[in-house]
Amino acid sequence: MAVVCAGGVALVRRVGVEGSVQGIAVAFLVVKLLSLAAVGFATYGCYRILLSVYDRRTADKRRRHDAKNLFRLGFGAAGTLAALGVATEQWVGLLFSLGIVGFAVTFALQQPLFSLIGWLYIMVKRPYQVGDRVAIEDSKGDVVEVSFLVTTLWEINGDLVSSNQPSGRTITLPNSVVLSSHVKNFTQEEFPFVWNELAVQVAYETDFEFATETMRSVADDYLGDEMAARIGRYRERLDETPVELEVQDRPTVNVVQEESWVEFRLRYLAHPRRGQRVKNELYRRILAAFNEHPDRVKFPVSRNR
Repeated sequence: MAVVCAGGVALVRRVGVEGSVQGIAVAFLVVKLLSLAAVGFATYGCYRILLSVYDRRTADKRRRHDAKNLFRLGFGAAGTLAALGVATEQWVGLLFSLGIVGFAVTFALQQPLFSLIGWLYIMVKRPYQVGDRVAIEDSKGDVVEVSFLVTTLWEINGDLVSSNQPSGRTITLPNSVVLSSHVKNFTQEEFPFVWNELAVQVAYETDFEFATETMRSVADDYLGDEMAARIGRYRERLDETPVELEVQDRPTVNVVQEESWVEFRLRYLAHPRRGQRVKNELYRRILAAFNEHPDRVKFPVSRNR
């Protein structure tokens, strides 16, 4: 279509078109319209071709999403400048005018401008990307889109559900929020896992050593080897930093004393999206193991619990 329009421009200039509209030659108007159409089709065609080539060579959906936004911004700006240049035929004056307009827009559109700067920050620093589970201010969810001005989340928890379950709602946040708020990323590409805790309350009459060893053994049988492999990746990340931190590669149990019972807190590593499923399975296995030894594991019976 761009070639056809360019051919139409050449034909009109060679043959000529008689007549005028409000003092403007029809031939001049036709040439301008066909030139603008040629620029538009050429820009869009280049965008589609480059995006198609990139998509075929890249299987990562996150990188394809980011590339789509970058291509849209780059070709959109280039196409707009080219169209204005063709329409005015004053390239130097156009650049000068854009500088003045840009200065005025900076004051008139501060919030959208901050959101665009936030988008650039997200692209460069990567506090999160499409597919990550994040918490920003009071919102928590999975990132499904990062456009030039806003980030869209599929909400997790919220007012409707709990236990890290999707609520079915979407949350739209301006990208400028990353410049002034804490961003918690639960699934960073380098290490998409977090530590979870599972609490079980038992009575003081319980054999503490037996109970802690049972919990640790059950968790180790269920996810110990998988957790050890993940901890290896985490230690590699620690080696790249000056942080000195002792990290256990197997599930551990911490004991917390309460007024009427003792709380055993099992600490383990899990993927955030499978956290509740893993916790449910661990509860089931641990309680089944405890119930097999009622003489060694006692549960609180006070109503104060």
